[in-house]
Amino acid sequence: MFIWIEDGKPIFFRQERVSRDSKRFILFKFRTMRWRSDEANEDIYTRKDDRRVTSVGRRLRKLRLDELPQLWNALKGDISLIGPRPEWSKCAERYEQTIPFYHFRHLVKPGITGWAQVNYPYGESDEDAVEKLKYDLYYIRHYSLKLDAMIVLKTVYTMFFGKGR
Repeated sequence: MFIWIEDGKPIFFRQERVSRDSKRFILFKFRTMRWRSDEANEDIYTRKDDRRVTSVGRRLRKLRLDELPQLWNALKGDISLIGPRPEWSKCAERYEQTIPFYHFRHLVKPGITGWAQVNYPYGESDEDAVEKLKYDLYYIRHYSLKLDAMIVLKTVYTMFFGKGR
């Protein structure tokens, strides 16, 4: 409701993402940025203090509450609770061409939260995408109930103590 009051409709943000085996699906989030049509020349990264992010959106992002609608994606089976974050299809296509081993992220089902999300800040560059990939590949290689439990605990800590951005 606060999204609608500050910046009108739509309240939900929908975007095509890449899942396991490179399948495409529509991911849902609460909209945190000013409404606009996708512009071809627009920056693919959301930067710190990005002017496109609304004040309500900034609070939702800090507490990671903008991710809540993804529970619907998890219920539908598009994603799981834990795994590498599903990447925007536009970014995934670019990264697969420029980042070695990037395609290995698509060996597992993506998740709402993951090892990269709890250990590395929001990505703002191609270099950040490479660093996050290292965490994703670590998760894929060392997948375990213990690792998933650590991710859940770190995610809860991030949400309760506002360690997000």
